[in-house]
Amino acid sequence: MTDISYTWRDSELQAKPLRALNAVGARLSRFGVDLPALKPSSIVAAAVKAAGSSDLGSDSYKEPLEVFLASCTADADLTTFGRILTSKFISAALANRIALHKWSVDHPEVHQERIESPWVIVGLPRTGTSVLSMLLGLDPMARPLLQWEAAHPIPPPTLSLEDADPDPRIAQTTKEMDGLMKLNPPLRAMHPFGATLAQECVSLFLFDLRTLALEITVHVPTYARWLEQADMTSAYAQHRLALQTLQSRQPTERWILKTPNHLWHLEALLAAYPDARIIWTHRDPAPVVTSLASLANAGQRPLTWRSDPRPTANEWKRKCRFALESAVAFDEKSEEGWCQHLHYDDLMADPLETVRQLYRRFGSEVSDLHARRIETFLTHRPKDAFGTHRYDPADFDWTYAGLAEEFSDYTARYHVRSETLAPA
Repeated sequence: MTDISYTWRDSELQAKPLRALNAVGARLSRFGVDLPALKPSSIVAAAVKAAGSSDLGSDSYKEPLEVFLASCTADADLTTFGRILTSKFISAALANRIALHKWSVDHPEVHQERIESPWVIVGLPRTGTSVLSMLLGLDPMARPLLQWEAAHPIPPPTLSLEDADPDPRIAQTTKEMDGLMKLNPPLRAMHPFGATLAQECVSLFLFDLRTLALEITVHVPTYARWLEQADMTSAYAQHRLALQTLQSRQPTERWILKTPNHLWHLEALLAAYPDARIIWTHRDPAPVVTSLASLANAGQRPLTWRSDPRPTANEWKRKCRFALESAVAFDEKSEEGWCQHLHYDDLMADPLETVRQLYRRFGSEVSDLHARRIETFLTHRPKDAFGTHRYDPADFDWTYAGLAEEFSDYTARYHVRSETLAPA
């Protein structure tokens, strides 16, 4: 445990070479030259070069690519370094799409893999979804998506016993994450990073560029509003193909999946996985939204000229409100039992018992081995090993009382305890 604490302010870009790069870019920009150019053709060309193939399977990525890049230009106020990093991020996602498609063409048997009754955690960020996915993923009959698998899914890792060495992509992903953490140390205190930790399956939506993952790294409200109304069928097709491909070499009884992205598109989720066992985590939105506003600003700060945190904070508050209103509307028209509701307070108070109760609701029991794994994980899990995340609604011109009022319909409906206001 460390006594260091971080806020979004600590994510200011410090590297002198990168600051110099931005200074040169700013001078060029005054003459109407913004480099690199955020053009769809150049992004796709970089992906094709990296993947060694020009076959993206379909053109479903084209509209989101165009909308996202236009929003970057209009909304994000990116520095030269921000433009470079964003270009690389998008081209890497499309390169993964190309590789995934090629693998499925060369190995058509992956399409026969059945993704049966996945357990899908859909709560807002900062509501215990990460720790819950880790606990559920300790079940020897289950499998979470790991961070290194999401970053480098092809070729799918195998169960071969002939090669006892770890997959080199684990070390590669660790190196990539270490580079990110060196650039932006506060992130490690704000979110769990680790090549072999459970990863949000939001990363699989990246292959179709219809994903909240793009919004956490860049301020793109125009893209955000497009995504909220977008058809997610093709994104879920990429999501399923990735799981099928990974499962073809490492079978599992069930997948443990989690991302808030599903909460924005519950109908699309259930259309893609009709037998999904859905878990909706609930927590007081006041600290959730404030923490998320801080996290989003921390992620974006090294890439943008903008120093005012309020636009990003207000956008994510709006997004959370939209997600909850959409999910509540879905809940109201759905049959009882379409999901299991789980409260953050219960999970934090007694993680093992909360998991046991969840299994019982799904007609199952936690095995002795799974319980032992959970107990060991909880005993040895480091607490605040990389520092603590401090956040304050005043940074964004908010108050906890105002946030409580804004989200009162949701908290009343689901009996969510306030963490910031004294009981009446």
